[in-house]
Amino acid sequence: MTLGDFFQALSDNPAIVCFLFISVPLTAFLASIFGKKEGAASPWKELYSALVYLTCIPGIFAITLNVYLFLFERQRVNDVNLYTQVLPIISMVLTLWLIRKNVKLDQVPGFEKLGGLIMILFALIVFMWILEKTHIFAITIIPFSYFVILFVVLLVGIRFGWRRIVK
Repeated sequence: MTLGDFFQALSDNPAIVCFLFISVPLTAFLASIFGKKEGAASPWKELYSALVYLTCIPGIFAITLNVYLFLFERQRVNDVNLYTQVLPIISMVLTLWLIRKNVKLDQVPGFEKLGGLIMILFALIVFMWILEKTHIFAITIIPFSYFVILFVVLLVGIRFGWRRIVK
């Protein structure tokens, strides 16, 4: 099964996708009602952590997929799959907004790991986009190790800049 086959199977059975991406924000909403002002307490923060991972991993993947499809594959907006490209992002934003109303996201275990994942993916996409636009492999004789060093420097720079912005 390829990734395209998997997306096609999800599109053919939208009830599974809709159930997941509606139940996670609904659970966050119910948790914010029942756990009012107790979001940093032990049972709630584990629930919030699970909800964050259940919605952010597909949401980040959907954002990355959209960036790839629009920048590299030149996909038209009319061809966007609502179940696999839009619904995970909406669910992620809504879930994080609902969780943030009850608890600071810094108090949710593992949330800072997702920021690192986003930065790595962002650096990788920027690096790949630069390589595609400049056709640097075709016009130079620079060794590949220099490109790896450039990627590491770009990644460290983005992480440093992100930490300066957040703090």
